Amino acid sequence: MIYYEYKKIYIKEQFMKLVVKNLKKNFGKKEVLKDINFEFEKGKIYGLLGRNGAGKTTFFNCLNEDIEIEDGEFYIEDENNKRKIEAEDIGYVLSTPNVPEFLTGREFLKFFIDINKERISKIKTIDEYFDFMKIEKEDRDKLLKDYSHGMKNKMQMLVNIIANPSVLLLDEPLTSFDVVVAEEMKQMLKEIKKNHIIIFSTHIMELALDLCDEIVILNKGILEEIDKNNLDNEHLKNKIIEALKEEQ
Repeated sequence: MIYYEYKKIYIKEQFMKLVVKNLKKNFGKKEVLKDINFEFEKGKIYGLLGRNGAGKTTFFNCLNEDIEIEDGEFYIEDENNKRKIEAEDIGYVLSTPNVPEFLTGREFLKFFIDINKERISKIKTIDEYFDFMKIEKEDRDKLLKDYSHGMKNKMQMLVNIIANPSVLLLDEPLTSFDVVVAEEMKQMLKEIKKNHIIIFSTHIMELALDLCDEIVILNKGILEEIDKNNLDNEHLKNKIIEALKEEQ
């Protein structure tokens, strides 16, 4: 089974977490992230829920250091020490895929592997990577500009998985997939979560409940974990809805 073969790639520290302390981000006078304090542990998928405009993408952009923060810090903590996040620690799958459309799928993967080969463990053949992501043979040599939105998203997801970052930030990654492909992607994320910190931004509550181990609400600029203990699905949904209503 291909998934089993790929599991061997993901060998990292036994213990690891992403620690966020007092993170603040303003846009002008608007406080988008007021005081974020949270610890994300390896081996879990975190569902990041929030209303449109709540700051989910802003939070990801801060962690990816695409934008400057006003205050606070974030770092990786493992068994030995805590350390500053490096570029290779973060994989960021955008809601709108960003791929070089003048290349074919095969050319893109070859280019990505060539420039990252020193940090990719156990490099597979390009066709093995295509097989892993279930990209059909007839699509592998097409220009990326001719790929559907969902196919481009698959390619973006694939290069991030090949790079094997400690932290995967997924910004609405499954909304462009049809039902079958979305199920395949969910299964794949469950297979690899053991050795990653995965934060999954979505506005679809049912998807978060189905896929994620922990539910986190971005509410009024603050992250709040929803305790799932002793709650059935219906009570959990109601609790999430009530928390999201507070944004109004």
